[in-house]
Amino acid sequence: MSDRFNTAAGWALFAGIVALGAGIVSSKLTHQERPEQMGYEIAGVEAEGGEGGAAGPSLNTLLASADVAAGEKVFAKCISCHTINQGGANGIGPNLYATVGEGIAEGKAGFAFSDALKKVGGTWTFEALDHWLASPRGFANGTKMSFAGLSKPEDRANIIAYLNAQGSNLPLPAADAAPAEGDNAAAPAEGANAAEAANAAEAPAEGQTTNQAATAN
Repeated sequence: MSDRFNTAAGWALFAGIVALGAGIVSSKLTHQERPEQMGYEIAGVEAEGGEGGAAGPSLNTLLASADVAAGEKVFAKCISCHTINQGGANGIGPNLYATVGEGIAEGKAGFAFSDALKKVGGTWTFEALDHWLASPRGFANGTKMSFAGLSKPEDRANIIAYLNAQGSNLPLPAADAAPAEGDNAAAPAEGANAAEAANAAEAPAEGQTTNQAATAN
């Protein structure tokens, strides 16, 4: 009885060792390293947010058709921090009356501007306001203004037009002229004319060479 038990136990132990070894070998054969770059690259497809998108209208073009009333509605996002009436008090942010064309971080009844904005310098041009409204921290890293910015160029143009109408009244720029369709076609046409002229010049030369050869014979 004891011998049979020992034999059975031995076979069971042997079977367990074989199964464990097979499992280890199988895992080695089927193991795959994680690829350094997941997914597959598709030729001709650009990443989202890349430079492949078509550029929108310029700031000049947007300002030329800006809607002051729409800008006033956008400015509603700002009234918790700013006043815009003439002689209005400063709040969390400065009063914004007659800001367009004014020196950056200057005046405003002694408002305590951040050092980051003071370092920018210059004046509040349309372009400077557009950059500021798009990303205050991008325009003056370290500014105290917590507003994230306006992502839509149309909204920025409308609010700039509204700000300009509040005591500044600077002339808005004219829309940029669209590129003429004939300009792009002119270069290929000129190249084709040059090629035709060259071919026409070669043809008589070849004929003259043939006549000379016939005369010599």
